[in-house]
Formats: sequence, C-alpha cells, structure tokens
Amino acid sequence: MKIKSINPYTEEVNWTYDSFSLGECRARIENSRAAFLVWSLMPVEERAKHFTRVSSVLRQNTEIYAEIITKEMGKPIRQSRHEIEKCAQLCDYYAENAARLLKDEIVDTGAEKSYVTFEPLGIIFGIMPWNFPFWQVFRFAVPAMCAGNVCVIKHASNVPKSALEIEKVFIEAGFPENVFSSLLIDSKTAMQIIKEELVDGVSLTGSIGAGSEIGELAGGLIKPLVLELGGSDPFIVLEDADIEKAAQAAVRSRFLNAGQSCIAAKRLIVVEDIVVDFIKAFERRVQELKIGDPMDEETDIGPIAKKEFIDSLDRVLRDAKKKGAKPHIYGEKPERGFFFNPVIIPAASIDMEVCNVEVFGPIAPIITVEDENEAVEIANSTIYGLAAKLWSQDLERAERLAKRIKCGSISINGMIKSDPRLPFGGVKKSGVGRELSQYGFREFVNIKTVVVNK
Repeated sequence: MKIKSINPYTEEVNWTYDSFSLGECRARIENSRAAFLVWSLMPVEERAKHFTRVSSVLRQNTEIYAEIITKEMGKPIRQSRHEIEKCAQLCDYYAENAARLLKDEIVDTGAEKSYVTFEPLGIIFGIMPWNFPFWQVFRFAVPAMCAGNVCVIKHASNVPKSALEIEKVFIEAGFPENVFSSLLIDSKTAMQIIKEELVDGVSLTGSIGAGSEIGELAGGLIKPLVLELGGSDPFIVLEDADIEKAAQAAVRSRFLNAGQSCIAAKRLIVVEDIVVDFIKAFERRVQELKIGDPMDEETDIGPIAKKEFIDSLDRVLRDAKKKGAKPHIYGEKPERGFFFNPVIIPAASIDMEVCNVEVFGPIAPIITVEDENEAVEIANSTIYGLAAKLWSQDLERAERLAKRIKCGSISINGMIKSDPRLPFGGVKKSGVGRELSQYGFREFVNIKTVVVNK
C-alpha cells in the first residue's frame, strides 16, 4: 500500500512512501525491545542529556521541520515554527526535571525503610493525529522515553514525512537506534500490533470512535492506556468580562490552525447583557484575518488538512441553517486549496449539531444565555469535557464557577495551552489519563512499593 502526503494548498502530492508490512513491524518492534533493555538501565541523568540535544536539533532545523508541517497539513508557517519551538521547550523541561520526577519517594511506615520507586514498562505504542504533527508526538513520546520506555508510533496517514523526520531528529540527537521508531502503517495493522501484545502500553489521540475501539482492545488485554479524544470546549463570557480582550482571545482560540485543534473554543457562550457588543468586537477581529497560502508569512488561516473534511463542515453548516441559523461567512475563498472560510453563527441554538459535536474547522457558534447558571449548564451539556475558558473580571466568582464546569482544564481570562508543567487531558468522553507534568510522566511507569525490614 502507498501512503501519500498531499499538500492541502497546492493539492499536489508532496511525497509517496510504501507502507510497512506486519512482518516489518514485528521486526522493528523486536529491535525496540532489545533497545529497551539498554535504554531503561541508563541512569535518568544520562537519558535526560539526550533530550537537551533533541531541543538543539529542533531549533537548528526549525525552518526545515516547519515547512514539512505546512506542506503536509496546511498550517500557516508562523504557527508551524511555533510548534517546533514548543517541542524544544518540552524537551528542555524534561531534561531539567526528569531526575526529580523519577526520584524515589520515601514513606514513613515504621519499617526500616519504605519507598515508592518508578520503573519503565517497556514499549509504548503511540497512535498520533495530524493536526499538530510534531507536537502531539513529542508530547506523548518525550515523557515516556525520559522515564526509560521506548516508543513506536503510528502517525496519521496524511503526515508520513513528519513521522519519518521525527525519527531522524532522535537519531541526529544521538539516541540509540530503535528507542524511537515510526511505523508507516494503516489502522488495521495498528490494531494487530496491539492484539499480538507486541507492546506494553498504548497512547492514542483521536476521535471518540477510535478511542473506544482501541480502549476496548487494550483494556481487554490489560494494557496501560491513555486516551485524548478531543472536545467541544466552551468559551464563556460573563457580563463583567473585558469584552475586547475576550473577543481577541476568542478569535485566536477558535481560528488557530484553521480551527483544527482539540482545545479550540468551539462554543462561544455569552451572557445576553453583552452579547451584541461581544459579537461586534468578535466580527471586527475575524474580518482582519488573512486567508491564503500557508507559506505566506502574513497568512492567518490556511487550508483544511484534507479535502474530505470540508464535506463534514458543510454538513454541520447545513444542519445549522435548517434549524434557523443565519451564518456570516468572511473573506474570499482562494482559487485553489482545501479552504473553508471563517464562519460565525450568531444566535446558535443548542439543538444544532455545531453545538454538540467536535467541529474541526473555522466555525464559531455563539450561544446567548441569561446568566452564569445557564452558561455553566450549557457548558456541561455535551459528552465532552476536555477544556474550558471563562471570562470575568471578578476572579473570585470565576474560580467558584470553574469548579462547576466538568473539564480537564480551565483557563480564566486566557487561552488553554498545553504546558509541560501542567497535566493535560479530559473527563467524560474527552479521554482517560493525563499527558505532561508529573502526572503524565507517571502514566507509563510501574509505581512500585518497596518495604525493607531488618
């Protein structure tokens, strides 16, 4: 089977690769198993030094990697550069903190000595998405490998060059061979790898459907599992919010990466006292967005990653129109490329599909509510619980309301950003487990109790 990388702006083929057979995967994973025996015994301080070198490789080659991202999935080049820098910062964090995070924890139990120690599990299999093709892989792999595991990944089929280039990053940084390995495979082969118990843990970022299927399979085999399954994040604006700042953040949060982000502001929930002023401020900033060639330094919104994704966005928009929506569409559509122009749906209703599913594209529904209680009720009304944003100048009130919103993380008067110092993940059907920080670091370790008696 051929795996093609298609440029969503030019609509031309970037690169073509042969997919790996199951036999090739078995052989590569066997090599990973051998690499684990060496890598896991390396002192954590020595492993950490490798990640300092990774951050250097990333920064030295930022333009190369950023261009690959942009060519493969259409992200504006400025945003692609930022993604690479974010990966470098992640490596810096774990290089500096791995030894502390893996340090034995002494517990006084009355015995001669009692402590908790953290040991790597083995081969961790990452099934990764295309929307942040470098960041998502690094977010999964760096903590897992720093803890002493080795990683193999199945990347999304539309970003094979990114997958192979990431593998080269680790080799160039001096990692032993097979500590990190990219497999160019389809979903069927990925499932078979799990079925054959070739790996010791699984991490998936993707849809609820994929998460349910992988979760059932891995759970049946009693494999450690982390699932990050997206969201329909509420962006709540209360009557005492700074409207201009909230509108500016809402535009960035909804339209970054053409709206193709799991933590994008997918439902704008605004108190009726200020909704007119908020919409005016929001529209004014949307009109300033530049749509076009993602390699252009001035571009804010590039194409959607794959042509077929446009059909699903059109379907969501048709559903909203049938239910009374009068969408506002902004900008001129470029003559070529898989573009979907920014859309605002004022007076969106909660029975619309756009307010209930994860919409991966630049559509912004605005839901008007009477007060904070209705805002919280609607925020919690979907099956998702990944992240949320809340705007109010009364910080005590905002923190009180934050406790009522069912999500994995919430930002008050700001945007949600995954940060290596903080755990990332969701509740309800947005996922299981956490990535990043000490909590994500320990998802794929054996938390072992040791009690010593005389």
